[in-house]
Amino acid sequence: MSITMIGLDTAKSVFQIHAVDETGKTEIKRKLSRHDLLPFFKKQELCTVVMEACGAAHHWARILTGLGHDVKLIAPEAVKPFVKKGKKNDAADAAALCAAASRPDMKFVPAKSLEQQGILALHSARSLLVKQQTMLANAMRGLATEFGLTVPKGIGKLEELTVLVDADEVFPVKARQAFTGLFDQCKALTESIVTFEAEIVAHARHDETARRLATIPGIGPITASLIAATVGDIGMFKSARHFAAWLGLVPRQHSTGGKTRLGRITKTGNREIRKLLVLGATSMVYRAPQWNSAAGLWIRGVLERRPVRLATVALANKMARIAWALMTRKEVYQAKGRVAAAEVAAA
Repeated sequence: MSITMIGLDTAKSVFQIHAVDETGKTEIKRKLSRHDLLPFFKKQELCTVVMEACGAAHHWARILTGLGHDVKLIAPEAVKPFVKKGKKNDAADAAALCAAASRPDMKFVPAKSLEQQGILALHSARSLLVKQQTMLANAMRGLATEFGLTVPKGIGKLEELTVLVDADEVFPVKARQAFTGLFDQCKALTESIVTFEAEIVAHARHDETARRLATIPGIGPITASLIAATVGDIGMFKSARHFAAWLGLVPRQHSTGGKTRLGRITKTGNREIRKLLVLGATSMVYRAPQWNSAAGLWIRGVLERRPVRLATVALANKMARIAWALMTRKEVYQAKGRVAAAEVAAA
């Protein structure tokens, strides 16, 4: 029989092929070098190619799709249960891909376009620089604290801390040298972050989906751009709850014997989107007393019954569900209980 499916385990220079026919019988088990991979698929009859959605999978998906093959990507955590126990190697991983893709209830990850990956690269770089900026700020504060100099929280307060260090005549020369080096590095990072954010905001203003998402309270241009670039096809989520679950904003279930027990949120899926939604929700929770809408009334009611952090996560969950609705219906956010939100600006 002819080959109908190929499991492709990717790596930097060695690729593992596991090909099966329509009955699931193994036809080919082979290792290929990076140089031999494309010639193999050019000669191969058109079939379904399955890969884990990690590393350069989206790159290979675009190339193999261009050759006419039907490429499907599966989340790594969905493939792991199909790897034979005690046989964790490239061949076993490739075989597990075929087994996982054969399941009728398996969910696949859409391959990202070059434009999507370009925008996501900006977000990844910005996220890394923000993390490094925070580390430098904490190091500067810790160093100054050792000599009795402190300022309030916030990146903007580092200038004030620098003034205190410069004015302190007893501050050791070597320590001052270290502090100045950290401050210069932090300042350079800040400039780079501003540059990346300008590019991201420009994308948010020109992308139709991002403009819709930016009308939701608590979702700014950076969050809107990240969601729009990450979620290429909102149709893969059949409901708002499925979208929220994909972001890890739904509670874990520990249910048995007809008794439902809900725990903390799962924190699965896209960590960066979840983090930005929670940050946006935190901002809106602080503004809850002045939030004049049905959503504001709802969050104030939640705050009366639950802790602030739990209310924040609940609001992030609601924001994710609203985002799903707007992307699915191609609408803008319409606030209930007050004047409707502004329409999306023209491109």
